[in-house]
Amino acid sequence: MTTRRVAIRAGFIVAFDGRAHRLLRDGVVVLEGERIVHVGRTFDGTADETIDARDRVLTPGLITTHAHIAGSPLDRSFIEDRGSPQFWYSGLFEMLPVRSEAQDEEAGRACVDFSMAELLRGGVTTCTEIGGLGAYVVERAAHCWLRVYMGLAFRSGRWFTPDGRRVVWEWNEEAGRQGLARAVQFFEKHDGAHGGLVRCYFAPAQVDTCTPELLLEAKQRADEAHRPFTLHTSQSVVEFNEMLQRHGKTPIAWLDDLGVLGENTVLGHAIIVGGSSWTNYPAGDVAIMAEAGCSVAHAPWVFARRGVLMESFALYRKAGVNVALGTDTNPQSVIEAMRWAAVCSKIVERNTEATTAADAFDAATLGGAHALGRDDLGRIAAGATADLVLWKASSWGMTPLRDPIKNIVYNATAEDVDRVWVGGRLVVDRGRVLAADEAKILADLQAAGARMWPRMKQFDWAGRSADELSPLSYREWE
Repeated sequence: MTTRRVAIRAGFIVAFDGRAHRLLRDGVVVLEGERIVHVGRTFDGTADETIDARDRVLTPGLITTHAHIAGSPLDRSFIEDRGSPQFWYSGLFEMLPVRSEAQDEEAGRACVDFSMAELLRGGVTTCTEIGGLGAYVVERAAHCWLRVYMGLAFRSGRWFTPDGRRVVWEWNEEAGRQGLARAVQFFEKHDGAHGGLVRCYFAPAQVDTCTPELLLEAKQRADEAHRPFTLHTSQSVVEFNEMLQRHGKTPIAWLDDLGVLGENTVLGHAIIVGGSSWTNYPAGDVAIMAEAGCSVAHAPWVFARRGVLMESFALYRKAGVNVALGTDTNPQSVIEAMRWAAVCSKIVERNTEATTAADAFDAATLGGAHALGRDDLGRIAAGATADLVLWKASSWGMTPLRDPIKNIVYNATAEDVDRVWVGGRLVVDRGRVLAADEAKILADLQAAGARMWPRMKQFDWAGRSADELSPLSYREWE
């Protein structure tokens, strides 16, 4: 069987020259099966299909290195504008547990279906998922044809607030061991599924809910499998202070002493660190991360909406930390993540040149690929995997077009995504996710919310309803 060859002639191509992205005008990219076989100004060979995209922009697919696709869509219209100063405005201890407990498994499946379509139509071709609906995620990845790294989450304990004033930790080491065992079994069964479209990795949940023994074994498993090891770290002031009290060290310094930082370590968030204004603690964490060679999955929107900024993206990059981008919660848009990463860094640094559109785009492509240990993703180069996004050049978000990267980062929306290929397969055409039944996806998610909201008071420490936890923006018409 002969592999089909497709040539894409585009007005602008964000091509990789072996060291960095470069802007190639009026060029040609040729795909053969799942690989890119040619990038250049011209192509003298033959192709089974030639796509005339001279009025389009061709870029690598975007990568989210931190996602929770089985629940995040149900954050929408609930978690915004709310936060307790008792917990430094983090939503982890009151809002998130209530939402998580109140949603049912059917709602989780509805979230996965919604999320995959949302990601693809926004130009995301690789998603790094952390969660519990692993088998369903693997199944739906093949249906939507989204590249997925699936990490089945596990932990030795959980945090909760019994009274809205303090956070306590409840421990069950046996549950942590069983969770890791399930993750190992899941890895053995599903890693490499669907011809390598799905890969598995190890994702202990949070630095403050895992014992040293659990983290060490999970890291060893990841190292042996040559897969990423990810962990929520330094994501709240509560967690930062708790780890200081337990160990006399910051969360990142403790992980470094434990020996679980390394080139395959992807730290989720790593935003509340020594040297930041939120900790009043000496600097040092950023240097530790840089020295260890680990990556940071930065999800700017989840923090920015609570008034918390990374201090700063420019500082991390300058120190030598590989910064990638994550979507984490609603909206699941790497376009928005790029925009907020750049803008928030400018605000912190009080310098418009501190983090540029190119810096943000690099994080969403090359940074994500580096975090996953994949030198075939996040770039348009001969031999790379054909994960590609074709953007409109004439639209409300992209016109006038002089610098496509500035337009994408500062102006574009998902509506500007025309086509998406994952492994050479067309999965989005004219902005429509080919495998998605949009009406059903939206109806299922609405129904999931309608079932979830009345249940919330059962899981809140004070028995508050959804409307009490998150009042409507305006009062009902009377």
